[in-house]
Amino acid sequence: MKRLLACAVIVLLAIAAMHTLDMGDWTVSFGGDEYEGPLAALFSLIFGAGGLVIAAVAIVCAALFVGLLFAGLGVLMVAGLALLAVVLVAAISPFLLPLLILFGLWYMVSRRRERRQADLKEHTI
Repeated sequence: MKRLLACAVIVLLAIAAMHTLDMGDWTVSFGGDEYEGPLAALFSLIFGAGGLVIAAVAIVCAALFVGLLFAGLGVLMVAGLALLAVVLVAAISPFLLPLLILFGLWYMVSRRRERRQADLKEHTI
């Protein structure tokens, strides 16, 4: 029963689609001339589809342009943030000078200690 109902609905939809595409009374005005019948239907379908194709191409081109624009803006934003970080470090560096001196002293002492331990290992072998 369900299969019969589904087939009936499909047949009714097909009849409705064929009724809407009845090309007998179509009239198209093109270049001052009026065309009727199947030729008018053909013209309207071709020009309508052509318009849709042109619109699809235009939308794809616009999407590509916007994607490239946003990618470029993203690169500029990352470069701007890097420049901001450099400027902040340059502005804070005078206040960090005492820490830099302590770090330098620690580095020199640890280097001397490592060199002394390496010399001790050489002499023991």
